Amino acid sequence: MSEQLPILYSFRRCPYAMRARLALAIAGQAVELREVLLRDKPIGMLAKSPKGTVPVLVLPDGAVIDESLAIMRWALQRNDPDAWLDVDGAALIAANDGAFKQALDRYKYPNRYDDVDPAAQRDTACQFISQLDQALQTHGDALVAARPTLADYAIFPFVRQFAAVDRDWWAAAPYAAVRHWLRAHLDSTLFARIMRKREPWAPGDAVEIEHWPVPQDLEQAA
Repeated sequence: MSEQLPILYSFRRCPYAMRARLALAIAGQAVELREVLLRDKPIGMLAKSPKGTVPVLVLPDGAVIDESLAIMRWALQRNDPDAWLDVDGAALIAANDGAFKQALDRYKYPNRYDDVDPAAQRDTACQFISQLDQALQTHGDALVAARPTLADYAIFPFVRQFAAVDRDWWAAAPYAAVRHWLRAHLDSTLFARIMRKREPWAPGDAVEIEHWPVPQDLEQAA
């Protein structure tokens, strides 16, 4: 069975890997899941995708998809039960992956960059958060439509990371709509399904098939 399934190299807390797993899970696409230690990346993964970032999806025919959005679209084109692809939200996703992600990295990891003021980077990131807040006030519980679509699931893992940098600040920030939206996603059955903890994979380990189990079958997810 494992030889017929895609292999997914993933890292549980990476927002790019999260959104790939969200799409694979909602599509019902089983995979052979290999949890990666980013400080000790498997040689097999690097051979398939030399850039060394997760997620990496290796298809049974040997084709490699190593961009998270491309993995999302691949899975949803095979099966899209909640019609995430009906409204793409490409411009909003691009803003998330561009200026917002750049500011987020500098806010969260200021020591990795020269002459960075994390408060100023947070202010820059908040321009995008404010845009999301306004969108949610327009659409209700989703960013670009009356219900969650691709943009919601592609973006919320990054807002999760932003909110966790300074939880006290986030709790008092003037973005109530985004907090409510984020909380709903974090409390969802789907998020619990893709956040199951597992040990890092190493060559020679037993094959571990991820069928994206329902919550009662999950180990405690945090």
